[in-house]
Amino acid sequence: MKAIKDRGRLQGRFVVEHYRNGKLLGISETIPHNLIYNAGLDHFLNSMFHNDASATWYVLLYNTNTTPQAAHTYASKSFTEDVDYDEATRPEYEEAAASSQSMTNAANKATFTITTGGQTIYGCALVDNNTKGDSAAGGAVMACGGLISPARLVAAADVLNVTYVISQADDGV
Repeated sequence: MKAIKDRGRLQGRFVVEHYRNGKLLGISETIPHNLIYNAGLDHFLNSMFHNDASATWYVLLYNTNTTPQAAHTYASKSFTEDVDYDEATRPEYEEAAASSQSMTNAANKATFTITTGGQTIYGCALVDNNTKGDSAAGGAVMACGGLISPARLVAAADVLNVTYVISQADDGV
């Protein structure tokens, strides 16, 4: 059966606010948008139409300049997760209900307080497991991810607040 490719468009965008000593240093984001991985698309379809349970999602940061590929999975991603932050687990993606075909965590941003610093943050991803640095959890899903521009060189005690906006719209074709 041929897949339908020219109607609905599911896409998202990460926005990273970088603070040092309470002062906003800059904002980075995925431009034009991040990649929804094949595993994320499958999970979306199964959650929506196949009665699979909805997952709790978590934000992660990565510190390698790695372009996302559709075939990346939770267990087989080619980036290195950055785990140099104070929070004990990956921060939860606490989204508000969808409105106007969009959903975001803008009211409850995922916060990362950098421990030692010196590394560059190149991107973000959304996963359904909260364990920092894990890539082996059975059945775990990495839904989406992307490079941010510009990348952020972080120092100890810097704070990164991450917003993720996901939207689904008919492209009118």
